[in-house]
Amino acid sequence: MLTDAAVRRIKPRDKAFKTQDMHGMYLLVQPGGGRYWRWDYRHDGKRGTVALGVYPNVSLKEARERRENARKLLEKGINPSSYGKLTRGVGSISAGDTFATVADEWLKKIEAEGRAAKTLEKLRWLIAFANPLIGTRPIGDISAPELLTVLRTVEVRGRYETARRLRSTCSSVIRYAIATGRAQRDVTADLQGALITPKVKHHAAIIEPDKVGALLRAIDGYEGQPSVALALRIAPQVFVRPGELRAAEWAEFDLSAKVWTIPGEKMKMGRPHRVPLSNQVLSLLAELRGMSGRSKLLFPSVRSDARPISDNTINAALRRLGYDKTQMTGHGFRAMASSLLNESRKWHPDAIERQLAHVENNDVRRAYLRGEHWDERVRMMQYWSDYLDRLKANGNARRSKPA
Repeated sequence: MLTDAAVRRIKPRDKAFKTQDMHGMYLLVQPGGGRYWRWDYRHDGKRGTVALGVYPNVSLKEARERRENARKLLEKGINPSSYGKLTRGVGSISAGDTFATVADEWLKKIEAEGRAAKTLEKLRWLIAFANPLIGTRPIGDISAPELLTVLRTVEVRGRYETARRLRSTCSSVIRYAIATGRAQRDVTADLQGALITPKVKHHAAIIEPDKVGALLRAIDGYEGQPSVALALRIAPQVFVRPGELRAAEWAEFDLSAKVWTIPGEKMKMGRPHRVPLSNQVLSLLAELRGMSGRSKLLFPSVRSDARPISDNTINAALRRLGYDKTQMTGHGFRAMASSLLNESRKWHPDAIERQLAHVENNDVRRAYLRGEHWDERVRMMQYWSDYLDRLKANGNARRSKPA
């Protein structure tokens, strides 16, 4: 391993030679006296060399830092030499034109427009994959191959859907840069077909009426934590997303009006959502009230009443009942309700979609539907609870539909 003093004492010879440091880094000394930091590595089975700078302009310490940065790229599946060629000349760019700066501006813009906190959190998480590689790059100079390199660092981990979403997010950032005069075109369009298409994974759900009845009877027999047992019993009745149920707070419930209003910041699409409460759900809530103690949460964690139960609590309870992840999930209660309510043909499809908190893509249609179907949804949710009771009693939907 080299030291600063040892480097200073190295003298040129008649022929070029290498003086090893560590981890593949060395100093290449030329007969004319030039001294160059180099690092040898292997990528995809092939040998490569990275130029780390010229001594004494680049010190031993700085050369090691550059080697470490190159090693981190290699760990992510990126060829350090190729990446160095792509990012050459970064130092001359204005800080206001870098990908990271533009991405931050774009995030602040959509936050001001009212985008949900959860959505913003996911977008920041996605952009964090790109910033280490292209964050300091001038956004107008980023090429399609360069962006593909970023996406491939995600793909090599098997996260194909994440790579697809990152491409879409980068596209939004670049289009914002175009609008603000810092880029000319969206290069993500050139990556069409370049990424691995992820297989669509549907949340496992039970939708056969007799099997739904068996599941409900199994839930009634759950012998775990009492509050978790009630969460299991409430989940199919209200069919909200698991995260919305576990984070429910008593302040959100108007029991006299028989409605649960979930604030927009807790919803996937950032819009408040109302859930009509059936008589059965009100009874379960009354039972639960005595278990929650002083917590503001319906389902506080056993470790702290200030935190809700974990994301996996409902799924773990289903596994304990004998249902594996290919049979039923907490999210599957939504598919169960959607399938059987639509199959009943008693309710307008828009009422079902509204109760599932699915958002219409068409802005005009969404505005029209904003206040629609509430009375129908109130009736539908009572119907649904009555229907589940009948299924639990005998498991046959065809003979047990409520009148």
